[in-house]
Amino acid sequence: MKYQDLLNKYNVPVPRYTSYPTVPFWTDNMNISQWKKAFRDEFRLSNSTQGLSLYIHLPFCESLCTYCGCNKKITTNHGVESEYISAVLSEWAMYSELMEEVPVIRELHLGGGTPTFFSPGNLDRLLDKILDHSVIHPTANFSFEGHPNNTTREHLQLLYDRGFRRVSYGVQDNDPVVQKAINRIQPLEHVQRATEIAREIGYQSVNYDLIYGLPFQTLASIQKTLGDCIGLAPDRFAFYSYAHVPWASRGQRLFDEHDLPAAEQKMKFYEEGVRIFGENNYRQIGMDHFVLPTDELFQAGQSGTLHRNFMGYTTQFTHLQLGLGVSAISDTGHAFAQNNKSLHDYYQTLRSRELPVNKGFFLNRQDENFKRYILDISCRGRTHFNREDKEVLDLFSFPVLRQLESDGLVMLDDRSVEVTESGKRFIRNICVAFDLHLLQKNDAVAKTYSRAI
Repeated sequence: MKYQDLLNKYNVPVPRYTSYPTVPFWTDNMNISQWKKAFRDEFRLSNSTQGLSLYIHLPFCESLCTYCGCNKKITTNHGVESEYISAVLSEWAMYSELMEEVPVIRELHLGGGTPTFFSPGNLDRLLDKILDHSVIHPTANFSFEGHPNNTTREHLQLLYDRGFRRVSYGVQDNDPVVQKAINRIQPLEHVQRATEIAREIGYQSVNYDLIYGLPFQTLASIQKTLGDCIGLAPDRFAFYSYAHVPWASRGQRLFDEHDLPAAEQKMKFYEEGVRIFGENNYRQIGMDHFVLPTDELFQAGQSGTLHRNFMGYTTQFTHLQLGLGVSAISDTGHAFAQNNKSLHDYYQTLRSRELPVNKGFFLNRQDENFKRYILDISCRGRTHFNREDKEVLDLFSFPVLRQLESDGLVMLDDRSVEVTESGKRFIRNICVAFDLHLLQKNDAVAKTYSRAI
């Protein structure tokens, strides 16, 4: 099949697979007692051996970026910082009561929203209460998301002193026309300044997030953005396809869909990105990520130890991830839980002295097996099948995999499947073969996802 025909065929709504089962299949009004037991049991098993991955969601932004599908709260009132940090610390205290020993923090990520919306003093207060009553794992990895317009030397120094060595800057696009359309005016000089300060202080890794498929992007503008950014020599790039889901993100209704590039154009943007990254010694890992060969993510990919969780690709494997803050997600390996999405509900639940968990999912053995298949494909490009899943694989997965094989995207036998070089462009589509919940449902759920291209 011609490449263009493949693009048309597989440009369908599919999940990004940051979890399995995916969030639309989770249940509301999760059993809190059952969730507490799941958290307590996994903490008891893994804290001393693997440690804990901790994600803290900091949702505030001073202005609305219209492309953004994240859970955020737009305000210029920085008086909201103190109340929110108090709430997060209250949630942490509730989880601490479930822990029978001092937590070992293996991974810590501050995400948003805009974490650097918060003052260095308030970030210090947050980290002081959490880190000073925890043990830091010897191989701990601390990272945060920074906005180039408001990440100051004080932010970077404070977080460095607290153990942070990785920073990810949301660049998205450097073209002024595109920036105006998505309401993110951000001169390249700000990106350069924030990068140089981080390196002066001693940060070991700088990542840039870029998005292709935004309004008014052209092949020439993509080339210039990539060239400008590579000129600043970040260690990593995340090169994401814009997910147009205006039914879920109202901000995306603020620009005309006719200004979005067509699927064929988007794939040209992606292919051009792959070419430019390759020519500049950046290697592709998993979905959407490009890193230098000296980067630990690349080395983990080579050794087969690359892992992926709600914080993205990582070298740190832990069975237990705890998410704090509004809309944050936790994962015990056997269960998922997501916090209230609205600040009002999050605060109100905490004031009632209860965990602010709203929805989640408890996995059965089959779910856990198919979660592993999807994780293997996402991180290693191959997976081996369990014999106990043969009947289900034959019924649901193999028909999809055989079609993918006929299109040259995978190599399949009775015991395993491996992604081909061409298939690396279609990882999300390949993961669908193991999404039993999606394969057994009607199209209504599928339409809630963004298209693959």
